[in-house]
Amino acid sequence: VQLVESGGGLVQAGGSLRLSCAASGTTLMITAMAWYRQAPGKQREFLAGIVSSSGRTDYADFVKGRFTISRDDAKNTLYLQMNGLKPEDTAAYYCKAVVVVTTGPRVTNEYDYWGQGTQVTVSS
Repeated sequence: VQLVESGGGLVQAGGSLRLSCAASGTTLMITAMAWYRQAPGKQREFLAGIVSSSGRTDYADFVKGRFTISRDDAKNTLYLQMNGLKPEDTAAYYCKAVVVVTTGPRVTNEYDYWGQGTQVTVSS
């Protein structure tokens, strides 16, 4: 699985951006996808995720109501709509794909794939 993010840039506080993550390769094997971010000197943190089979979504509390994760299966693309951006949202944003391999009911392997990241800078 290969992932390529795009859509980052410089935006003023209160503005919006939509990030995209184009997936290629064995995309049918993807179990779930997610967005993370990492600011300088900080650990990478989870923002939002979506399960492939059900479309169920999950969000970190600090982005609920501001960020929305979605996908376009026809385009093999994951999105993150970000509204009401704040200077503290400045970070490199990464897309992640998870492939879970099962044998019957048992998980035998899990693989994580990451994109190269896209920079989001929010000015005050």
